[in-house]
Amino acid sequence: MKVQNITNIDKFFEVIDSCQGKVELVTGEGDRLNLKSKLSQYVSMANIFSDGSISELEILAYEPEDITKLVNFMMNN
Repeated sequence: MKVQNITNIDKFFEVIDSCQGKVELVTGEGDRLNLKSKLSQYVSMANIFSDGSISELEILAYEPEDITKLVNFMMNN
């Protein structure tokens, strides 16, 4: 799923951390980074996040409950 215009980065990672299954960031090259790993969060966001917001990311979540959490975050934040 594509997520766009994330301005509350801390809340975004709180939602990611609360997910039960794997959540991955898909890079432009097609690589997949585990967003539940703090190291991956820092490395991936250092490359993407520079002005206080994230314009667009492609992420994969495998559990239906996790997808629901992420969709709710995108709709309410």
